[in-house]
Amino acid sequence: MAVQQPRVQIAARTAEELYADLLAGKVPVILDVRNREDFERWHIEGRQGTQVVNVPYFDFLEDEEGSVAQVPTGQPVLVVCAKEGSAQLVADILAQRGYEVSYLAGGINTWGNLYDVRPVLEAEYGQIVQVSRPARGDLAWLVISDGEAAVVDPLRHVEHFEKVLSNYNARLKYVFDTHVHADHISGGPVLAQRHNVPYFFHPYDGIHPIDMLPAKYEYTPLADGDTFAVGRFTVRVIWYPGHTLGQVNFLFTAPTGETFLFTGDGIFLQSFGRPDLGGRGEEWAPILYESMFQKLPRYINEQTWILPAHFASLDEDDGQGHFYAPYGQVMETNTTLREASQMSRDEFVAWILDNLPVFPEQYVEIKRVNIGISTPDEEEASELELGKNICALADVYE
Repeated sequence: MAVQQPRVQIAARTAEELYADLLAGKVPVILDVRNREDFERWHIEGRQGTQVVNVPYFDFLEDEEGSVAQVPTGQPVLVVCAKEGSAQLVADILAQRGYEVSYLAGGINTWGNLYDVRPVLEAEYGQIVQVSRPARGDLAWLVISDGEAAVVDPLRHVEHFEKVLSNYNARLKYVFDTHVHADHISGGPVLAQRHNVPYFFHPYDGIHPIDMLPAKYEYTPLADGDTFAVGRFTVRVIWYPGHTLGQVNFLFTAPTGETFLFTGDGIFLQSFGRPDLGGRGEEWAPILYESMFQKLPRYINEQTWILPAHFASLDEDDGQGHFYAPYGQVMETNTTLREASQMSRDEFVAWILDNLPVFPEQYVEIKRVNIGISTPDEEEASELELGKNICALADVYE
C-alpha cells in the first residue's frame, strides 16, 4: 500500500530564520498551539505590530472550524508548539484552507536556546561583540583589543563566547560579572576555569541575600575604582549598588577617548533594574536612587555608550539587532528613567515600591547556582531559565 503524501508542502522555519524575520518585522502572525498555561509563562514576541495568538492544539481536534476562525486571515502565519509535531498538523489544517503558513522547526525550545552574535563596534583599536539570547532578552558582551579579550556578563552556554574568541584569534584575559544574576545562570565560572583566568564580581554579591551563605565558587573581589587594561582599552570599576548590593558598572575607555559603559542591570535602554530581587526592596531603593542619579553622572557623558545586560522588547534595538545607545539618547527615550530623574529620593522610593512586578520564585535558586551553593543538571538549569527575564521595573512592560 502506497504511503500517502502530504497534500501541501509546508515550510519549516529555523529559529535563526525566525529571528531574522522578527527583526525585519516580517512575521505578522504567530500562532502558538501550546496549552494556555505554558503560553502565558513564556512565548515568542516580535516587534510592535506582530500578532501573537494562542489557540491550543487540542482545540483544533475538538472544534476545527471554531479554532481556525480565531486565526487572522490574509497574512502569513507561523505555527509554534513545544516540539514541532503539533505545529505541523495545525499548519496542514490551515494550509488546506488557503493560509500562507509555516511552522517553527524543533519547537519553541529551539527559540529558547537561540543565541545571536553580532559586532556592535569595529574600530582600529578594538571590537565589541554582542551575544544575545533573544527569547530571554539577555545580553552579554566581549571586548577585544590587540589579541586580548574580556567578557562581561557571560551567559550559560559558553561555547558561543569561545567561538567569538576563536574567530577573532583573541585570548581571554578577564571574566567580569556586573553582579550575581538572579534571572539567568552565569557562564563566568566555567569560562574562567576553562581558560585559567580570573573571574570577577563584587564581594557584596558573594553572599546569598536570602540564605546568607557565602559563595563556593572561586572569584576575585572587585572594589570601586579598580582599573584594568584590555589591549588598548582601559577599564574602571564603578560600584553601583541598588539592584544588588554588589552591582558594578564597567567603564571601558578607548585610546580615542570614546567611552563604553556596561551597565548590567543598572540602566537598561528602557527602564532600569528593580531593587527587590534580594528581598530588600525598601532598603535598596534609596541606594539605587543615589547610584543612578548622584554617582553615575560623574563618570559618563551624553556620548557614552550604554550597553546593558537585558532588553525588554525588540523595538529597543537600533533597527539592526544591536542593543545599545548613547547615554544622552537613553535619557531622552527611556521614559521610566526620565520620570524617575525628576523625583526626590523619597518620591522615588514610594514609586518604586508601588511598581514592582511579581517576584519569581526561581530567582532565589538561580542566585544559589550563581555562587556555587546549588548545582543543577542541564534539565534543571533549563527549567530555571525558562521564560523571559523580569529584572526591570514594571513600568517597562505596561
